[in-house]
This record gives sequence, C-alpha cells and structure tokens, in this order.
Amino acid sequence: MKFFLGIDGGQSSTTAVIGDETGRVLGTGIGGPCNHAVAEEGRERLRKAISETVAGACRAAALDPKIRFAAACCGMSGGPDDKRAILESLIPTDRLLVTTDAVIALAGATESGRGIIVIAGTGSMAFGRNEAGVTARAGGWGYLFGDEGSAFDMVRQALRFALRMEEGWGPVTVLRDSFLAVSGCTSANELMHRFYDPNWPRDRIAALAPLVDQAAANGDQVAQEILQYAALQLATLAASVRHRLWAPDDTVAVAYTGGVFQSTGICQRFQELVELEAHSTCSRARRSAAEGALAEALRRSRDLLPITDIM
Repeated sequence: MKFFLGIDGGQSSTTAVIGDETGRVLGTGIGGPCNHAVAEEGRERLRKAISETVAGACRAAALDPKIRFAAACCGMSGGPDDKRAILESLIPTDRLLVTTDAVIALAGATESGRGIIVIAGTGSMAFGRNEAGVTARAGGWGYLFGDEGSAFDMVRQALRFALRMEEGWGPVTVLRDSFLAVSGCTSANELMHRFYDPNWPRDRIAALAPLVDQAAANGDQVAQEILQYAALQLATLAASVRHRLWAPDDTVAVAYTGGVFQSTGICQRFQELVELEAHSTCSRARRSAAEGALAEALRRSRDLLPITDIM
C-alpha cells in the first residue's frame, strides 16, 4: 500500500496528516510554528516542527517513522522558496510539492478544489482558482502592511481604541480594562510598549482577539465596530479575487477558515456580505488545510502532474 503526506506549516502551528491511496486519514501530528526560515534560528524551528509533526503522524498511523511516501505536499505560510531544501532533506518521498498555505487551504475547502478560500487567523488573505486553473490572491502582506481582518489586526485596532480612551480623545470601551486584566499592565500605554517586546510575538498578541468578541457580545460598541470592520475587510478580499477570475454571472463557491471565524459576529456578517454578490455561495471550509495538502499530494501522484505550482 502507498502512503501520502500532507503538511500545513503555519504561523502558529504545524499539522501533518498521513493518508492511504483512498485519501483516508490514518494519522495526524501537531507541532510548533515553522513559517520563517531565513535565519538559522528559523530554519532550526522549521526542522523541529516538521520532524515532530511527521513523527507524530507516523505514530498515530502505526507506521515506521522512516517510511517513504509516494507523494507529499507541504503548504507553507510565508511562501515555499526558502523551505524546499530543508523539506527535501527531512521528508523521504517520490514526489514533493512545496507550495503556499493558501493552495492547500483551497484544496481542502471546496468539493472541486476550485473557488475562493478566505483565511483569517493570526494573518489573513484570500486565494482563488477558477475552472481553467488560473489563480489570484488578495492580501497576505504581513502584519506591517496588511493582514486586514485578522486576529492580530483586531487586537491592534482594540489597543488603538484603548490608547485613545486613555488619552481622552476616544470613546469609552471595556476593551481597555479587559486587555489590562489579562496582561497584568497598569495602562494601555504600558501594554503598547510590551507588544513591541520579543516576548510578545504576533501569535501571542493575536491570541487576545477573543476578548474583542466577548466585549462585542456584551454590547460594547467599539468591539462591535471592530468585528464589523473585520468582516468587511475579509469580504472585500474575497470580492477582489472573484472579480479577477470569474465573470459576474459565474457561480463561485467562497469558503472560509481560520480562528477569526470562530467569532459568530464576524462569521455571520462575512457570509451576508459575500452573498450580496450575485451567484456567490459562502460556507465553512469542508476540510482542514492539512487534509487539503493530503488531497493535493494524492492528485499530483494520480495525475502525474508537475511538482511545481503557480501563485
């Protein structure tokens, strides 16, 4: 029997799944983040995350950790270019596809692997592929210039409001006290400076986003505005991809995934905005990105497609 490997390498965690020739998932392994591989520290983190997750998936599937896979697909946050050589040295496989997290997310999101996927976790972006195989993306510029509607962006917006409230030129919001309570800071200004500290990486900051959702559910107007704006930004990313890949009368499946969509307020508003566009449907992703990577590995092997991909 042949075995296949799919890996979702993200900003917050890495997931590996092993499947058989039918696509049935046999085992899953989870490890740390592996999205930066420019410096040696990042490369070592990548090696550790991949080794741990693949070993964990092998244990769960009761397979020899030295198994050679018929095909493997790795979707990597931050792009594949600086990671291929390391992945080739770690993963024994006959066919290795190294691509982006967006490609594998879409592969798992819809029945056909065609349509649009909007990803909103620590960061955010939208990616689409039409029936002709043409792709387009929007967003994904990173926390300095983009990540609109992401968990990090929601916390950034909340802290801005907390700072304005503290300085007397912004509306009153419970977000200030909520953030101070979980951080142990005495002021929003102190918390702002703490966010610049290396001990507060982006994923740790983004993990505070549920506080915005809680405040919105309790009626805080500022928090509600942050959620509404996040939903609008994410829907706009989807609309940009749609208009570049499909005609107005084409039916397009839009899917969504990521921790941000655990917010009921964002999820409902996002769906409403997407479906305002004629012939657009909107639903949660059918499968995880790691399962999408597994599906891509199977597809490449069955169809003997090239191991490269175009973004």
